[in-house]
Amino acid sequence: MIERSGGLPATRALQETGLPWIENAGKVAPKDARELSKLFFDRLQSLEEGTAEYSYARSTLIEMNMCLVHFAARRFRGRGSEEQEDILQVGTIGLIKAIDRFDLSREVEFTTFAVPYIVGEMKRFFRDTSWAVHVPRRLQELRVELAKARDHLTTVLDAPPTVAELAAYLEIGEEQVIEGMVAANGYTAGSLDLPAGDEGDEGGHSYADTIGACDPAMEKVEDIRALAPMLDDLDERERVLLEMRFGQEMTQAQIGAELGLSQMHVSRLLSRLLTRLRAGMLTEA
Repeated sequence: MIERSGGLPATRALQETGLPWIENAGKVAPKDARELSKLFFDRLQSLEEGTAEYSYARSTLIEMNMCLVHFAARRFRGRGSEEQEDILQVGTIGLIKAIDRFDLSREVEFTTFAVPYIVGEMKRFFRDTSWAVHVPRRLQELRVELAKARDHLTTVLDAPPTVAELAAYLEIGEEQVIEGMVAANGYTAGSLDLPAGDEGDEGGHSYADTIGACDPAMEKVEDIRALAPMLDDLDERERVLLEMRFGQEMTQAQIGAELGLSQMHVSRLLSRLLTRLRAGMLTEA
């Protein structure tokens, strides 16, 4: 939990910031968080940075919007449970950057503005720290020791050290040195554009030609799986509205004529329904 305002009392927050005191901002529902965020962003612009009031407003914004970090982290859940904490930490950094740079005058919702920052920090984390191929931690540490030993012995011997010399210097077996050298190959990956055949074989196939392309529809699978349970909870009229608008691709005017409603009424119904579905999809699974 993020510390907020250094113990700023609720009464003081109400009096000096004009903001409601939120005891546990992390439990605010996504729909309420969006509305409250607008209020907090508006007041944050007029508060002096470094004050307890400013800290309260900014920290509350972070806590209220942490659901965006958890939402973005879902796409990286295949990386392994041991990395989830790091993913959430770097995602929070992206959220903070988005909060500090967001301007209410932008004609965009904060959620739309923030998610690219969050996902960008997560991708940068993997680009900068991850191995191309996962290897045990002991071998990752051995790679570092081998690199240091190789640099030192190269300077002393005025020549690249042999496996035996590395083993003697590190006081480990030659088999361990070889294992560490093989594991080091997993730190970086070769380009898929490299030729798959002999070097210099111009016009040949690259490694990229041997693998399939990504299906652009795969990114929608996760959204569909998250949306399906919410669709089951809709009433009959809501299902009909969605079917007519997105299944049959009818206009709002056509839907209104079919159901005996005005186009404005249909627009309001669809807007409320879609807002509720979006809010549900942003809720942490």
